[in-house]
Amino acid sequence: MSFKSTLQRHQKMIEGLFTMEPQLNELLKHISNCVLNDNKVLFFGNGGSASDAQHLAAEFVIRYKDDRRPLAAIALTTDTSILTAHSNDYSFETVFDRQIMALARPGDIAIGLSTSGNSANVINGINSAKKAGCTTIAFTGQSGGQLKAIADHCVCVPDTETARVQEGHLVIGHWLCEALDEQLTRI
Repeated sequence: MSFKSTLQRHQKMIEGLFTMEPQLNELLKHISNCVLNDNKVLFFGNGGSASDAQHLAAEFVIRYKDDRRPLAAIALTTDTSILTAHSNDYSFETVFDRQIMALARPGDIAIGLSTSGNSANVINGINSAKKAGCTTIAFTGQSGGQLKAIADHCVCVPDTETARVQEGHLVIGHWLCEALDEQLTRI
């Protein structure tokens, strides 16, 4: 596998993101309204998607580029005591559910990241968030998997390769942070 081949696959995925601009602008409105109304964003996923959830929550709370007020965001993937206790006492398939039940309120946004769109614990988390009155957003790969039919909004990165999908999630997440920075520094 050559470096050039990897870059070409990345470039193809990036080019596919251009068609998503109207959908992403709509998501920006939802997330902007959420944080401007003092609600929070809950991020969650598995493996690399868990890392992406943590990364984006940090960008919201600390800052992305511009100095602006902190935005309420939590990655549900960071508390090892909660994650291991729940997985031991209940099930890994519901590892995000109790956190959402404890923390989510109507007006919040829950963003579940799953490259396949079929991660059982992300599906269950999205369902729990809907019951709690949250707007639900799934970040997935091309097909959307089961999450496409469940989440209020599904951001389907137009690729099937896990690495490219995760790269697309971060590009979209960074753009959301940059756009929020721009909006909030004008307020």
